[in-house]
Amino acid sequence: MSAVLSAFTPIWLLTGIGYAVGRGGLLGEQAESVLGRFVFHVAMPAALFTMVSGARPGTFAHPSLVAFGAGTAAVSALGYAVFRRNFGRDRAGAAIGAMSCGYVNSANLGIPVAVQVLGDASFVAQIILFQVLLVSPVILTLLDSGTRERGGRPREGLRRMVTLPVRNPIILASLLGVAVAATGLRPPAALTRPLDVLGAAAVPTALVALGLSLHRGPGGGTGPGPRRAETAVAVGLKTLAQPLAAFLVAGPLMGLPAHQLLAVVICSALPTAQNAFVYAREYGLDTGPARDSVMVSTLVSMVTLSLAAWALGPSG
Repeated sequence: MSAVLSAFTPIWLLTGIGYAVGRGGLLGEQAESVLGRFVFHVAMPAALFTMVSGARPGTFAHPSLVAFGAGTAAVSALGYAVFRRNFGRDRAGAAIGAMSCGYVNSANLGIPVAVQVLGDASFVAQIILFQVLLVSPVILTLLDSGTRERGGRPREGLRRMVTLPVRNPIILASLLGVAVAATGLRPPAALTRPLDVLGAAAVPTALVALGLSLHRGPGGGTGPGPRRAETAVAVGLKTLAQPLAAFLVAGPLMGLPAHQLLAVVICSALPTAQNAFVYAREYGLDTGPARDSVMVSTLVSMVTLSLAAWALGPSG
């Protein structure tokens, strides 16, 4: 339990700093907006380009990633349907709901948990790429089309779909990283070092912005009752249904070895990534459900991660 707890400490500290800064009014009323846009348009694309460009070919050709991806797809699709039909969210709102249910905090939490529980973070690196290159484009496409319709603007389906990578810095940075990785070339240090510095600011800045949003309060859209129900569904699917789905695929269906099964379940049990909050804020959506899902799932997963490690880990 102490290993898992130590991995959560930076999350709570940085979020708490953001809350204290917001409560004290140190950065002004626009701090959350400015920091959120910095993360989305500058720091996160830099981090993703650096990460993806250094990936090795064949990263996705691993049975453990297939099991993780199947669990993610099943739970995310279920979450999208529930938020769309049961909570009356539009396409964009349901996309954030699906993200809250199935997009794991693989970077700032997954890496330390994997190192301390699994012994290395190689599988987490594959999950990061899976989410960046496959899951994020789907979510961002739904957000883009959903907010386009919400604004009452005419649909430009094919053109907007084709130009989305150019207009979205996260997808663009990921695709550029894939192109660099495919060529086998290494960018010069004069380029990679500044990007490393910028990328290192993505996670802490996102957490500080998350803390600022806690002080600001809910962003509207749904009342406390409906939002609590949304949070409960998202957290339940994220911390219980996703690791269970991954276990069923990796264990009974695929028969993966014990160490691979443990890795798949542990990584699937990680809490909701703060990216859900960042995306909701960037697209002008109600940030309350995403923010609450991040915070509550992070707390609950401290228990579920420990239980998974105890149940599936080496007995000796």
